[in-house]
Amino acid sequence: MPTMLPTLAAVGLALAATTPSASPPPSKPTFKVFLLAGQSNMEGQAVVAMDHPEHYNGGRGNLVNVMKDPKLAKRMSHLRESKRDADGDWTVRDDAFCWYRTDRGELKAGPLSIGFAGYPGRDHFGPELQIGHLLADACTEPVLLIKTAWGGKNLHVDFRPPSAEGEVGPFYTRMLEEYAEGVRDATRRFPELRGRTPQLAGFIWFQGWNDMYVDGGIDAYAANLVHLAADLRRHFDDPDLPIVVGETGNAGNDRFREQQRIGTERIPPPSAFVATRSFLRDPAASPNTGHGHHWFGNAESYFLIGEALGESMNRLQPAGN
Repeated sequence: MPTMLPTLAAVGLALAATTPSASPPPSKPTFKVFLLAGQSNMEGQAVVAMDHPEHYNGGRGNLVNVMKDPKLAKRMSHLRESKRDADGDWTVRDDAFCWYRTDRGELKAGPLSIGFAGYPGRDHFGPELQIGHLLADACTEPVLLIKTAWGGKNLHVDFRPPSAEGEVGPFYTRMLEEYAEGVRDATRRFPELRGRTPQLAGFIWFQGWNDMYVDGGIDAYAANLVHLAADLRRHFDDPDLPIVVGETGNAGNDRFREQQRIGTERIPPPSAFVATRSFLRDPAASPNTGHGHHWFGNAESYFLIGEALGESMNRLQPAGN
């Protein structure tokens, strides 16, 4: 009998080698979250359809009329639910969602479409529109955009990050608070996100105008931008968080725009600077002829800005995403 033990042991080892081990529990599906932040141009000033002769320049440069341009019609056709009817309803995505609490306190939360701007109603849009379309097209998981933007705010004081020293900007704190609130609320609000784990996949920053008009804002902008990126990565415990910075291309101050570029280049990768100066359109061909600080409300400008920011963020995503 003692001679049987090695044989039994060998059989046991053989069975152990051929019997598949218990599979790990399947991982919970995720949804991708992108944090968008900035001031009034991230809020969104592009005019959709308003065409009052005096207040909106007869509709020149609004979205409805821009889409009639043969050079842009095909490129922008996905914004319409009906690809054949120029008067069709605006596309509403079922795989991309936006959560945005306006400066007025109104919560705008729903499937991505027009209307996620700082004004009541659906008469305006911002960069989030085309950003969301491009990110959702590229992601296999649902996409949630959380937009945190307030008009007239600078990075030097209002958004001042902790590592820049001095008093932390109230809108830096509010940005993080609203991000957390948005994630919690969205998982309850949208059935498509329930049962999924949120995964922050990128940060898009489109801000700068007011730093040109605060003491020290221009000279400190590059350093403040580096601090902002570092603090966000530290807060979210993700040293590889993709960060995209959009140029304040409607500003005529070359020195300031250069500081934006320099600051972004100092942010460790993955990061990218997106030039937007070429998207500025003639005020005479735009809805708000006196609003240079808001890209004259031109829909093409905001569409192209969103497209450039979204494409850049897609390029920064890890391989396999």
